[in-house]
Amino acid sequence: MKKILPILIGTLLALPLLVGPTVVLSGTPPEAAPMVEIMPALTRITNWVFAILMIVAVIMIIVGGFHFVTAAGDETMIKRGKTMLTYAIAGIIVALLARGLVAFIRMIVGAPAAPPLP
Repeated sequence: MKKILPILIGTLLALPLLVGPTVVLSGTPPEAAPMVEIMPALTRITNWVFAILMIVAVIMIIVGGFHFVTAAGDETMIKRGKTMLTYAIAGIIVALLARGLVAFIRMIVGAPAAPPLP
């Protein structure tokens, strides 16, 4: 948990760089100011987060499988491999359910569908 917190804070601080400028500059009329629509920006961010989560989950499956296969009868290594595989599969299921929930809410609200992954 101690390692995840700085990464999460750094990611949250970097989000404005991904979204782009939304501030009206002094001296610029409001109609000429650069504006960013919120839904495309959120869609782009969620697509990147989803892709990163899937990559991390696949790496966890590979590492967990490696621990499981190379345990050579060591119960702690077998347990570690099973735990990693279980958490990786649970993470994939949660990520897919979250993605499906967003699509379901978009369908109910009548918003346009999200673009495919980058």
